Order: sequence, then structure tokens, then C-alpha cells
Amino acid sequence: MNPLNILRDSWFFFSRNLVAIASFCLPLVLLESLAQLMIGGTGEERARVYEVLASLLFYPLYTGALILFLDARSQGYRPRSADLLAMSLRLWPTLAVLVGLSTLLIMLGASLFLLPGLWLMIRLAFGEILVVLRRMTPLAAMRESFRLTAGRRFWLVLGCVMAVMLPLWLFDWWSYRQLGEEPETLAAVLLDSFNGFLQLFANVVLFRLYMLMESRPAEA
Repeated sequence: MNPLNILRDSWFFFSRNLVAIASFCLPLVLLESLAQLMIGGTGEERARVYEVLASLLFYPLYTGALILFLDARSQGYRPRSADLLAMSLRLWPTLAVLVGLSTLLIMLGASLFLLPGLWLMIRLAFGEILVVLRRMTPLAAMRESFRLTAGRRFWLVLGCVMAVMLPLWLFDWWSYRQLGEEPETLAAVLLDSFNGFLQLFANVVLFRLYMLMESRPAEA
């Protein structure tokens, strides 16, 4: 599996289906950004916790819909946005639990040292896909994600994810510096939504990786 081919194929799909993906993901990304901005503006010490809870409300919905869309398009179907969101809503409780557990573990790992958090992020990378496509429970999906990212596959997933996320994290950091210490609400929401939407490309890359790994035996 060549990382460059995976990234190229994923970008081709993402760019070709950009409008369709935006139709069901972008409204929820906007709502998530607005909710987090309003919570963060309260200045309370617990604001960070509430921001995570707001993310748990919206993120599983549009991520689940995106995975369902990717699966449908890989089979030649063109599902409606309303159908994708309805199916994702039924999966929301399981996805929310998985995302909550994964976020807690990654934050705990990052608090100890950066590398454990990064390691956990890669090992849990396929959890959401497994919940949506295989209807696994959160714990079963986490165990299976660990199996899929074992051995040499870990480095492949790490390379592909970092190739996508590092430039986006740097752009996110740079763009917020341009807004200043007290940015306008509209500008902050639009920028946060734009960055959040771009990061969905990582989900497309992970789906492509998952499909390739499922068709090949694991490597030691």
C-alpha cells in the first residue's frame, strides 16, 4: 500500500464529492462551531468540558453520515442527505460513547506526554468506521481498531494521518493568529467551521485505508 496513492485517491474522491459532502456535513459543523464559541465565551473553568460535550452532540452525527456516504458511493449508490442523517441519528448513541471514550483516552495520553496521545489516536483511528459499517459496540470497535493498526500498519496509518493533519493543524494555528485576541464572532465561527470541514478529509483517507486493509492479510 503506497501512502501517496492512498492520499491521491482520497483527494480525488473528496474533491469530486465536495458539494455532496458539504450538503450534510457543513450545517452540523457550523452548529458545532457556534455552540463551542458560545460556550467558550462564558469564561468559566468548566467551559472546556462543555465544549467537548457540544462536540459529542454534533461530531458523531456528521461523521457517521460521512462514513455511510463513503460506503454507499464505494458501492455505486448516491444516497440522499436526509437519509444519511437519519441513519446516522440511529447510530449516534453508540458513536457518541465511542468518541467520548476515545477522546478521554487520547487526552489522558496527551496529558502524560504527547507521544502516548498520538499513539492512541492512531490505534483508535478505525473505531468510528467499525461502529458504522459493522455495527460493533464501542469496546469491540476499539479492540478491532487496535488489531487493524498493529505491526507495520501502524506506521502506514500514522504517515497518512500526519500527512493530512499536520498541514491542517498548522493552518488552524496560523489562521487564528490572524484573527487577533478578540476576533469577531462571525469570522471565528466561519474560520472554525472551514477548518473543521477540511479535517473531514482525514476521514476519507482512513476509510480508504480501511477498505485496503480489509482486503489484505495483516502484516507482522
